[in-house]
Amino acid sequence: MENWLIDIMNDLGYFGVFLLIALENVFPPIPSEIILTFGGFMTISTNLTVIGVILSATGGSVVGAITLYIIGLQLNVARLERIIDRWGHILRITKSDIHRADAWFDKYGAWTVFFCRFIPIIRSLISIPAGMSHMNAPLFLLLTTIGTLIWNTVLVLLGAKLGDSWDVIVHYMDMYSYVIYGLFIVAFLFILYRLLKRRT
Repeated sequence: MENWLIDIMNDLGYFGVFLLIALENVFPPIPSEIILTFGGFMTISTNLTVIGVILSATGGSVVGAITLYIIGLQLNVARLERIIDRWGHILRITKSDIHRADAWFDKYGAWTVFFCRFIPIIRSLISIPAGMSHMNAPLFLLLTTIGTLIWNTVLVLLGAKLGDSWDVIVHYMDMYSYVIYGLFIVAFLFILYRLLKRRT
């Protein structure tokens, strides 16, 4: 996959960066770390500029985030309740669980959207619950743009700074991802334990 991503960016330049980052937001398994750091390297080996790569990547991120936000708008609580009525006994989820989660996002949603832009995989998927909770669209757009701009700027600048060694960043980002995933698993298991204990 890495060679395919690099070929597209070499062939399409700014549009390639925009397109790949937009796809990365909709399909999180595409690694933004490779796209952004190689994009940074391209600014010292081609006629692309750091500002141009950052703006192209940020535009792609926003387009991808809006796409998932719109999908989230179609998955409202009422539809989830119908799913719970049918499958809740298997999933061990109740309607009250759904309402609690929705209320939590209503209360902390703005900060969640911003800070999750720095967490691999989650940074893309957070747009769905934002849409589900009908988060204020301009606020969603603003926080998504700011969070994404920071993430993109850091990685593009690192890629430009390291030059030929841009792939070193990918290695460290993989380690960062593993730590984040580990923390999420621990948090999930803790929440699951608390829920099961409360029901017994």
